[in-house]
Amino acid sequence: MHEFIQTIFTFLVDLGYIGIALALMIEVIPSEIVLAYAGYLVSRGEVSFVGAVIAGTIGGTIAQLFLYWMGLYGGRPFLDKYGKYLLIKKKHLDLSEEWFQKYGPGVIFTARFIPVVRHAISIPAGVAKMSWSKFTLYTVGAVIPWSIFFIFLGERLGSNWQKINEIAQPYLRPVIIGAIVAMLLYIGFHFYRRRKNGSV
Repeated sequence: MHEFIQTIFTFLVDLGYIGIALALMIEVIPSEIVLAYAGYLVSRGEVSFVGAVIAGTIGGTIAQLFLYWMGLYGGRPFLDKYGKYLLIKKKHLDLSEEWFQKYGPGVIFTARFIPVVRHAISIPAGVAKMSWSKFTLYTVGAVIPWSIFFIFLGERLGSNWQKINEIAQPYLRPVIIGAIVAMLLYIGFHFYRRRKNGSV
């Protein structure tokens, strides 16, 4: 199975910009790997850095929109029934919906930098019927720096792009911590404002 996925991955990304976007859209392989390989293609002069970032942003955003639409149109009954096949637990949906009701859509941006949560947050956003335009704006705002970061590292690594997880880890740790702190500050500020306005 690993070789099959590797074959699909190589075929897609070797298509250039379209392949990079498609590889991110189907989410068979983690975005970090796809973007690092895109950086490798940049180092070989097969694609441009800006073009790779644009393709990565488009593909990454559409992938999250698929999950958003699944929540929006499938609704809670659909996810309660089939969510387990997507590794989505009921308690996670309950918590996510509660967050959206209490703290608003701002958590979409910061959650994009936190492992696991960065993908799962899109479904409850749809279930909570978050504004499509706001969801897209926050998602694009987070996907752009994510794409730039891994494409840049992939370009610098060149033929050693497969070591991306090892190389990126020291840089990602403070980013993740910062995202968690930012999320807590956002929630705290939102809660304070609601209390001040007497809505809690």
